Amino acid sequence: MKKVIYIFAVIILFTSCKKFLEVQPQLQVDQDQAIINAGTAATAVNGLFNLLAANSYYGSNFPALSYLSAGDIQWSGSQSDPNEITKHLTSATNGYVQSAWTAIYKTISQANYIIDKVPTVSDPLLTTTLKNQYLGEAYFVRALAYFDLARGWGGVQLILKPTNNSSDNSDVPRSSQADTYAQVLKDLNAAETLVPTAVSRNRVSLRTVQALKARFYLYQKNWALAEQFATSVINDNTNYSLVAPYSAFFANNAVTTNESVLELAYTTSNTNGHSNWWLPPALGGRREWSPNDALVALLNNPAIGGNRNTLIAQTAPPGNLWYGKLYYRNPLGTDPAYVIRIAELYLIRSEARAQQGNLIGANSAQTDLNSVRSRAGLGVTTAVTLIEILLALEKERQVEFPFEADRWFNLVRTDRAQTVLALPDKHLYLFPIPYNETLVDPQLAGANRNPGY
Repeated sequence: MKKVIYIFAVIILFTSCKKFLEVQPQLQVDQDQAIINAGTAATAVNGLFNLLAANSYYGSNFPALSYLSAGDIQWSGSQSDPNEITKHLTSATNGYVQSAWTAIYKTISQANYIIDKVPTVSDPLLTTTLKNQYLGEAYFVRALAYFDLARGWGGVQLILKPTNNSSDNSDVPRSSQADTYAQVLKDLNAAETLVPTAVSRNRVSLRTVQALKARFYLYQKNWALAEQFATSVINDNTNYSLVAPYSAFFANNAVTTNESVLELAYTTSNTNGHSNWWLPPALGGRREWSPNDALVALLNNPAIGGNRNTLIAQTAPPGNLWYGKLYYRNPLGTDPAYVIRIAELYLIRSEARAQQGNLIGANSAQTDLNSVRSRAGLGVTTAVTLIEILLALEKERQVEFPFEADRWFNLVRTDRAQTVLALPDKHLYLFPIPYNETLVDPQLAGANRNPGY
């Protein structure tokens, strides 16, 4: 992969008077951040989570690729890139695609560096417990990154060693999607044996790994293991629970509630710009996108959205503009990024139980679906057959996670995206390989690109 050492960093500029995108080559491994003792190891791991939380990754761009693709969000601003995505006309030159791809591989590079260097450090302050924690966290983050690449782009280049010079990791062919997912599982298995058992909502603990395993096995249609790992997290109900009402996990500047399995934190010196894209100008944002009329109607319907209508608000007359307010902490920029919530684990287990024939009654698919509905202030579901429950779960995800990285990927996973969104072709299930990457890496060019782009 010739571009690994000179991966293109795409910087989104927030001022209209400047170019929207600037592209420049950037080293993946900063040699000034060498891991040589306990302090530098801790700094490297903190840097890893900063990369995961970057605006180009979970801070904004990667979730945006999902919810802008999912048919519930409309373009209401001035930038062409999100407009492309909402219309399923995403091109290989789309800045959001390039930015997310770059950010994910930068995160992988940092994880590789930690995995390679931490075991070699000899420092009494870097105890075996700390070493295991740092290594486990690096394996988990790398697993999450490759999981996101696999579900977004299909099979990708598996870079598993640090890139220290231009000859490292060159000419690496794309792996299949199956092999990419296999690497995800390998890393999750490694992380599971290393991370602490103590709960951490901003970092990685055993429950964090188990939650991602539940999601992973759902994607693999391994229903028994999806149920097993979801249950491991749900049963830890002292630490993880559906907080009520729905808005309790995000409203009034809430952070790290029992809702969150993995929530990325921000500060006034390390900010999240997500609210900028959602809030209207009257609240200091740009409202580049907004919930469309259909989603507004669903959320405001007390029989469907329930108390999840707190996700949206409307500006005063005469504008009367609807906007999303999951991310609202402007100008502080401290909105968390919600990577895994306990609600997802209930819906994973519900689907897994349904697929195994455990549809109704105690401890069934229906039970888990009703848990999520009850928190939203809704009555029990009327779905009883497999087809009805799967459709009910699809609709529940639509109003439970409309502004997170969920609906699009689940519609693709279940092969429902073409039907639900009236897509002209299934090649749109995958994002294009960024054009800039195809220019510098033959392994991503020509016939190695994703079809249809």
